[in-house]
Amino acid sequence: MKQKNKPKKKQRFENLRNTFYALKLISSCAPLLIFSQVMTMIAYWFFTGFVQEILFLKVLLDIVENGGTFGKFAFAVAMFAVAGVLAKGTDCFFDYVCSKLMKVCYKNLNRKIFKKAVEVDMACFENPEFYDKYQRATEIISDNHYSDFGYYFAMMISGSLTGIFLIAYVISIDARILLILFSMIFVVIFESIKGKIEVKKDREMTLHKRSKAYVKRTVFLREFAKDMRTSGIFEVMHSRYKKAVENNREIIKKYGKKMALLEVLSGIFGTSLPVVITYIYAAYRFAIKRNLSISNFSVIMTAMSNLKDVFNDLSESIGSIRKEAEYFGNLREFFEYESVVTGGKKEADELETLEFCNVSFTYPSAKKPSLTNVNLKINKGETVAVVGQNGAGKTTFVKLLLRFYDPDEGTILYNGTDIREYDIASIRNRLATVFQDYKVFALSVGENIICREVNSEKDKEKITCSLKNSGAYDCVNALPQKEETVLTREFDEKGTGLSGGEQQKIAAARMFAREFDLAVLDEPSSALDPIAEYKMYESLIAATQEKTVIYISHRLSSAVLSDKIYVFGDGTVAEEGTHDELMSKNGIYSEMFSLQASSYTQAEGSVDCI
Repeated sequence: MKQKNKPKKKQRFENLRNTFYALKLISSCAPLLIFSQVMTMIAYWFFTGFVQEILFLKVLLDIVENGGTFGKFAFAVAMFAVAGVLAKGTDCFFDYVCSKLMKVCYKNLNRKIFKKAVEVDMACFENPEFYDKYQRATEIISDNHYSDFGYYFAMMISGSLTGIFLIAYVISIDARILLILFSMIFVVIFESIKGKIEVKKDREMTLHKRSKAYVKRTVFLREFAKDMRTSGIFEVMHSRYKKAVENNREIIKKYGKKMALLEVLSGIFGTSLPVVITYIYAAYRFAIKRNLSISNFSVIMTAMSNLKDVFNDLSESIGSIRKEAEYFGNLREFFEYESVVTGGKKEADELETLEFCNVSFTYPSAKKPSLTNVNLKINKGETVAVVGQNGAGKTTFVKLLLRFYDPDEGTILYNGTDIREYDIASIRNRLATVFQDYKVFALSVGENIICREVNSEKDKEKITCSLKNSGAYDCVNALPQKEETVLTREFDEKGTGLSGGEQQKIAAARMFAREFDLAVLDEPSSALDPIAEYKMYESLIAATQEKTVIYISHRLSSAVLSDKIYVFGDGTVAEEGTHDELMSKNGIYSEMFSLQASSYTQAEGSVDCI
């Protein structure tokens, strides 16, 4: 995921573009949220800052100053009381609406981000730049930037409205005061610059924040616990954490002085100068010139105090909107990322043949090809083993088959048609996979297998059948809550942990719960001993009759039971044939099998649950 270089002219309008994008995105996730936030702010700030403290004050003082009756005074108070009740009611109503819509916005925006993360190319997850962008995108949710943007946008609208009325009222009394107000414009400039610097600071800190988060996460994860305690690597990780903290501290120092200076300048031009000069000028007209009434003197003094607060809030909101818009710019780039691996419109039919024709592939950051001129063909119903040493290109073969990447050269044919012409989801739906880096989730056994909530007896029957096919049934059946048992104790005290072998069998059961034409098992027995491995392959072959199966492994127990074997070596197909044919050649396969032969002696045994 590459950062696009934008011309300088376009960069000038980027902040405005991001602001409109944020408004559009938030409105699409929760219509009326921004409107409700604006109405809440107006109901409170406009009524308090102008109606109550200026208009109300002016009317009452004029009544008193001009000798008005008590009836007029009481009527004015009553009118303003009604206005106050209406303003408070409006404030409470829209505040309640905001609280509801905020949850809707969170849910919908979160879903959009997660959905996009699932759709992007696998190559992105091997790209540090993508991770930085992804983290900044998720910060919209985790750090409530969507809420802050709405708050500051509403503050800007209500502040602008209040400021316009205050300025209009003040200059109707004395237009020369407008000259004093010009100094407050500098506050908006200073706050805008400060917001830009803060975004730049946060951008530089992203990598170090991610490094800190990684260390904090691994310290608490179960799969790292044993190595963390026995290898002494904790000190290295802790050193990495301290370095990330120190780097962020240096970044804060680098920008801290500039931000402090801008803060001081904002205080001078936003508070000290305009307020002091206005007070002196109003006092001069009232006490020396005596051409300013008590009501107008009081209104000017109060209005300038309120204008000070309005301009400070307005400048803060504009600077903050610029900052929040930068975050939404990160999110926009994330959403606008276009996958390199794209599918066609054709729906995949039942598998008949799968063929790699002169396929070569090199990972984006690699100097050496992972696959070079690979040719192989698999027919419906065949059991095929793809074997070879680690690094031979076996897993890359799987990634290309699943359309995680596209070949640099050559073609992959599905039923004689280029696989790129098919809809990606329709191809993957025809496949069932078990990866060597299998994962089980902190969900029930049943949910781990069918990958959704268990809602019926039919679901339970499918789970039971899948457990039997994978060889995990006896272990799961011995658990207190059987298939309803939650795996791991991370969120459930009654949860349980399984051995690595049993977890791998759960991952295999997930495959059996699917309707598939082709099963791809990438090192599906890496956590099993040779005896359990052989028995697992026997069960898998029995359970996948009339199905096409590809075993990916550097251990050869699967190869003995396969119809065809492809031996990968240094990214190419070095040998191919049946077990007997390859053994008779006395080549790579024969040597590998002879070295591993002692592992394939059949024996009785069992694997217990932890």
